Amino acid sequence: MPLDTNISRLYVFAFLKMTLFPMAIITLFWKDHIGLSLTEILVLQGLFSVASVVMEYPSGYISDRLGYRASLLIATLFGILGWSFYLVAATFTGVLLAELMLGVCYAFISGSDSALLFETLRAGGREEQYARCDGRMTGWGQIGEAGGALFAGLLYATAPLLPFVLQIGVWSLALLLALSLCEPPVEEVPAIKSHLAEALSVCRYALWDNPAVRNTMLFGTLLGLASFYTVWLIQPYMQQTGVPLAWFGPAWAGANLMVAAGSLASHRLRNLFGLRFMAGLFILLIVTAYAGLGLTAAVGSFLFYFLLTFMRGLQGPLLRQQLQQAGSRRNRASILSLHSLLFRVGFVATGPLIGHLADQQGLGPTFLLLALLFALLLPLAAKGFLGSRLKAG
Repeated sequence: MPLDTNISRLYVFAFLKMTLFPMAIITLFWKDHIGLSLTEILVLQGLFSVASVVMEYPSGYISDRLGYRASLLIATLFGILGWSFYLVAATFTGVLLAELMLGVCYAFISGSDSALLFETLRAGGREEQYARCDGRMTGWGQIGEAGGALFAGLLYATAPLLPFVLQIGVWSLALLLALSLCEPPVEEVPAIKSHLAEALSVCRYALWDNPAVRNTMLFGTLLGLASFYTVWLIQPYMQQTGVPLAWFGPAWAGANLMVAAGSLASHRLRNLFGLRFMAGLFILLIVTAYAGLGLTAAVGSFLFYFLLTFMRGLQGPLLRQQLQQAGSRRNRASILSLHSLLFRVGFVATGPLIGHLADQQGLGPTFLLLALLFALLLPLAAKGFLGSRLKAG
């Protein structure tokens, strides 16, 4: 099977993995159907992140050793199981079991699909095209999520479990697609005497020996957190500001199309204006979005959220290219998974606190506090990132 077919199939895989019918209404499902509070919802997502943390780096290491295709096959199987559990979940515990399986699923995807794309391009002598192809892969994913969200409100109003039934079908297709992927040739490496020692050496390289990798990860972690808190808070915010339920799906679709637009524009803006401009743009978009959400409460105020989703699309391909070029076939997925692990640890530590604050003080004051915190922290992280940025990319 020609290796180049991986590229188009990875685009379709990204489309399927992000075609998440329940996402546009998932917070409403947890709150109104299961009966969870905002604190419980953020705790739930914190525990989801714990599952990802436990499996994130091991899954990346396993992917580097067993192969990226095998990792994606494992991921799709856990995805089918996780969404199937939602059909019988009726309590916090039931939802937690489903989320833990999905946490393992996304841990095995994390780094594997991007590393497979990079290795496929490298095998064909097209390594310099990675940022563009990564942006397209992200764009396909966000178009998939937008499509899944478009009619989510209608599906949910028809039957609360209908989005989850459709999701099982989507992941079954993803499993078939993963089976059709081709593993790139593996470079000859010395025999590994201790996998634990090898895994720890990759951690030491990324977090200690290479300041550019470390600072890229830290900056990326803050950017990821900035775009992630609102994923779980924007739906109750929309409900609170009087947005009709019928708008929820199209609004979620629009948000994901903004991610797609950012992903497709990322490498062009980077080439035109450079890293310093991009880092400043990330900070401006984040602070403006949170300030706008905190200071206004109109029906259309949720549109400030689109600034965060556009930022998410812009930063993903740029930072992943920096990390890809710092790695090798022996550790590429491991480094990407370690980056995701830092983000998950950050969310585990802060997500429940943000949820508790939103329950106690309201969403407006919570968004204003986040605007202030990111205005203080992001310039410091950006300074470290730019000061020791990777020479490549």
